[in-house]
Amino acid sequence: MQLSLAAARKNAGLTLKEASDLIGVNKSTLQKYEKDSSKIPFELLHKLSFVYQVNESLFFVGKEDDLISTIKNKRDSMNKNSSARE
Repeated sequence: MQLSLAAARKNAGLTLKEASDLIGVNKSTLQKYEKDSSKIPFELLHKLSFVYQVNESLFFVGKEDDLISTIKNKRDSMNKNSSARE
């Protein structure tokens, strides 16, 4: 299971402003990476991992829309499999 940066931040109980202050970037910069983390610098990902208390390997790196599509596809596949068993 992978987490989007926004989901990890929310799970840590932080607002966008609080998280950006803790890692030393502008709020708009963090917001941009939450939408598309495909080009996020490793150093920033490492800081986020520490602040959010999430292992770096659990972060989804890419566009948020791609993660949503992946989750929907997996959910649809699971639903089809469970329907076939009934």
